[in-house]
Amino acid sequence: MLVNLNCVLADAQKNKYGVGLFNTTDTDMLQAAIEAAEELRSPIIIGTAEILLPYGELELIAPSVIAAAKRASVPVVVHYDHGLTFERCMEALRLGFSSIMFDGSAGDHDKNIADTAEIVKIAHSFGVTVEGEIGHVGEASNEDNDATDMYTKVSEAVEYQKATGVDALAVSIGTAHGAYKSKPKLDFNRLSDIRAAVPVPLVLHGGSGLTDDDFRRSIACGISKVNIFTDLCVAGIEGAKAGIADNIGYLETRNRKVEYIRNEVKKKMMLFGSAGRA
Repeated sequence: MLVNLNCVLADAQKNKYGVGLFNTTDTDMLQAAIEAAEELRSPIIIGTAEILLPYGELELIAPSVIAAAKRASVPVVVHYDHGLTFERCMEALRLGFSSIMFDGSAGDHDKNIADTAEIVKIAHSFGVTVEGEIGHVGEASNEDNDATDMYTKVSEAVEYQKATGVDALAVSIGTAHGAYKSKPKLDFNRLSDIRAAVPVPLVLHGGSGLTDDDFRRSIACGISKVNIFTDLCVAGIEGAKAGIADNIGYLETRNRKVEYIRNEVKKKMMLFGSAGRA
């Protein structure tokens, strides 16, 4: 069933488990994610991000993702992640996404607040939830993930949430997008302080590559939504390699890739504690 963020994150926040956002740029990843959620009876968030559109345009993938969500026997949020422009966020809204993230965190602070508030006003009129970001989660490939000047400040988180009315808040505590060059150093004390000060569910970006203990502690300290993409790509590559090594056909290799991605999604759901929560 197609739902928005409020339908899955309120319970996650209350009962201290995490719901995974698994970006799905094609129907292989989409099938793997939905099957994993239904097998484990877990709520799930799927979708894509603006940076991923060169690998699967919104108009191409939106119909299949939204249709799969509506057919599913578990709650499925279709989320447009890291929307960088007003135009693209509005396109996702028109195409039927049930949730949107606007990310103005890399720009001017006041402009981020003003732009986010405008998107919240429009999205809420359609029953669509909005995630925002304060602080900035950079790229592991080209940034130092210990750049504490980009970490979320408690006072800014409070100001931002009140001024924008976002339904979920992405915070920067030491994670980064992509494959880590070195072990990330997460500021769990900062996370706990933000959790105590902000009423809405908190989101962890840059989840791929963290240790199981990092995930468990992040969720215990207040994270309700965890974003995963790179780990799914790695699983898909390993599945394709396995199919080639076994000298099976193209379609069989495709199914092997789906199997590997599905197993990775299930692993994350069990780790986050969302299994059996649907």
